[in-house]
Amino acid sequence: MTVDTRKWIGIFCMAMAPVAMAQPAATSSGQSLCPDKNVQYWQAFPPGGESDLSARHQQVLLKKKCAAIETIIQYKAGAGGALMWSQMNTLPSDGLNVVGINLPHIVFQPIEGLVQYKTQDITPVFWFHYTPDILVVPEQSAIKTFADFIKVAKADPGKLSLGGSGLNSANHAAHERLNAAFGVKTIYVPFKGTGDMAASVMGAQVDGAITYVPFAINNKSRVRPLAVAMETRHPLMPDVPTFKELGVDWVDGAYRGIGVPKTTPPEARKKLSDIWAALNSDPEMKELAAKNGFELVNVGVEQMDTFMKEKTRLYTEGAQRLGLGKK
Repeated sequence: MTVDTRKWIGIFCMAMAPVAMAQPAATSSGQSLCPDKNVQYWQAFPPGGESDLSARHQQVLLKKKCAAIETIIQYKAGAGGALMWSQMNTLPSDGLNVVGINLPHIVFQPIEGLVQYKTQDITPVFWFHYTPDILVVPEQSAIKTFADFIKVAKADPGKLSLGGSGLNSANHAAHERLNAAFGVKTIYVPFKGTGDMAASVMGAQVDGAITYVPFAINNKSRVRPLAVAMETRHPLMPDVPTFKELGVDWVDGAYRGIGVPKTTPPEARKKLSDIWAALNSDPEMKELAAKNGFELVNVGVEQMDTFMKEKTRLYTEGAQRLGLGKK
């Protein structure tokens, strides 16, 4: 273990002492929080979207904490993430192969029945953040406010098109929720990921997007946010109303985390959970999250069963309301 690594672990232990029972500064075996070898970090979406941005933040920070290892980001995009998730159990279960996973995607997609995996096939070990839903239009759009959007949508049902990341994803569900909540009919246009969608939105090839807060923040001069699914207005977008202000109790979005092949040993899962918890509690990560619109959460292996049971229940009910899986 390097001097820098030992120094970081010491600082981390001091900072986390009050919550040591919840987030220990070392694995249960007393080993370093650094991986033993290079980590293969598999992404289910193309470069340029929120999942990729998150992975890049983690890659940089993990290198600072564990200088001897590399985090190698690899991409296997397709089918709204399902291509990667249907194959994740074929990866080596060595604790060094990590897959980016998303909620509600891994609940919605199997309910629809068009993917080659079940929710139970996915083994999450840590959920690290949440990104709220947001409705945006291109900056050059004649639609200036949410009221304008509703007026246009009701005047010509089925005319407005909204891009989103994937089918049977958080964006897809948010689109259906938008239509139902406000009594409008807009068309959903799925893209492989947010990165693929960006050019179409900013070039006005679609009329807007139902996407996530980071997209609006990172493209603030090129898109106009109209409404956000948060409890209160986002501090970086103080002029954008919440859906709650507009009369709909809508606070939702997408969770992102990491999973591993099913046969990965419990001690390896625990170590990865501890590593990602350490990344999340670093001041640099907190700053990056705030700047980019990520709301950090910390759900590790100890809380995973309870968390997944509750989220699966909630999203299964949501899928039924949205009609997913009905032919």
